Amino acid sequence: MALYVLSCIDKADGLELRMATREAHLAYVRERLSLVKAAGPLLDDAGQMAGSMFLMEADDRAAIEAFSAGDPYRTAGLFERVEIRVWRVTVGSLG
Repeated sequence: MALYVLSCIDKADGLELRMATREAHLAYVRERLSLVKAAGPLLDDAGQMAGSMFLMEADDRAAIEAFSAGDPYRTAGLFERVEIRVWRVTVGSLG
């Protein structure tokens, strides 16, 4: 198992689309909590949601790619870019 950071940046002026698909996105995530260690929205300088960040644990990158591909936010075209990176805890803990 490895830890991954899934970082998704919304397209400009994406807040309306984000809000319209938010409940579907949250339901999708709730059905896949076995992968998710922590998650939440990225905020812009005005405090508005402008992206998503997930800390995830999976056997391989393919599992994270599949999760991302099926996310209603992504299928709705909300994201300008999506990045998946392997991550290692150096300081602190994930209880």
